[in-house]
Amino acid sequence: MPIQLGDITLDPPVFLAPMAGITDLPYRKLVASFGAGLVVSEMVASQDMVNAKPAARAKAELGFGIAASAVQLAGRDPHWMGEAARMAEAEGARIIDINMGCPAKKVTSGSGAGACGAALLRDLSHARAVLEAVTCAVSVPVTLKMRLGWDDACENAPQVARMAQDLGIAMLTVHGRTRAQFYKGHANWQAIRAFREVVDIPLIANGDIVDAQSATRAMAQSGANGVMVGRGAQGRPWVLRDIAAGLSGQTRANTPKGAALFQIIARHYEDMLSFYGKTLGAKVARKHLGWYLDAAGVGDAPRRAVLTTDDPEQVLRLLRAALTDGHAQTGCAA
Repeated sequence: MPIQLGDITLDPPVFLAPMAGITDLPYRKLVASFGAGLVVSEMVASQDMVNAKPAARAKAELGFGIAASAVQLAGRDPHWMGEAARMAEAEGARIIDINMGCPAKKVTSGSGAGACGAALLRDLSHARAVLEAVTCAVSVPVTLKMRLGWDDACENAPQVARMAQDLGIAMLTVHGRTRAQFYKGHANWQAIRAFREVVDIPLIANGDIVDAQSATRAMAQSGANGVMVGRGAQGRPWVLRDIAAGLSGQTRANTPKGAALFQIIARHYEDMLSFYGKTLGAKVARKHLGWYLDAAGVGDAPRRAVLTTDDPEQVLRLLRAALTDGHAQTGCAA
């Protein structure tokens, strides 16, 4: 069941997906603390990273205490992709991930630094150049995250996957939607099996995996070796632990509630304030707080009070009250 990338063992094969504006260092540390097999950074623009733009470098903060972590790079220019990979490896990255899956218009359109992410699936020769530049630049394992294709008419994604394997890509993650679908409909896990038929490297299924049941179905339908969880972990950083337990036939741990849940959220909140500074950290934290409160079934009034308060000490007081004074209706749904 564990996945081996060179001398790196990824166990369990349940990974945290890279999510822009979400999988920053504080969140990756928290999810890793629950036993994720791998956590991946936010997508980092390769040229911005090399040019030392603070926002890009902050996204790539590695967190040396996280044993199994990867830095995801995005870009169209093979030179900058190679240089960013070298820089990430020099700073301690143990795994480099290449983004050929982001569907966002600002990533897939334009020229220069644009037309990357999932747009690279439309241009095999350019995709090859990017893959080759990164794999040749570093000695650490290089992985690839992609989609089923650009749209239903673009059926070359398995060809890209085979090319990637031939160029030295060590692991492939496939989101079960095309770029044209964005996040609409349901992920097509069965379609991922076409990738299993052309590559021998570890294959990871991604898209709509929210619990052990969906993970089991995704692996069975796709033939994947593991799963990657994205939006299903929002407000539930422990869900990867629960999925791993289900896949291995172990008993799932109790879902954190009440005071235990407050301690998890408070630790995450304080880590964000420390990482970003109080003013920016409080703003960044709001979306996470909202997801936590929604997952816990907190009512509208206490939820609104938490999310409209700027003072960190007051936020923590309101959080504690919302989670321990009977405002939470349901605990956290799987």
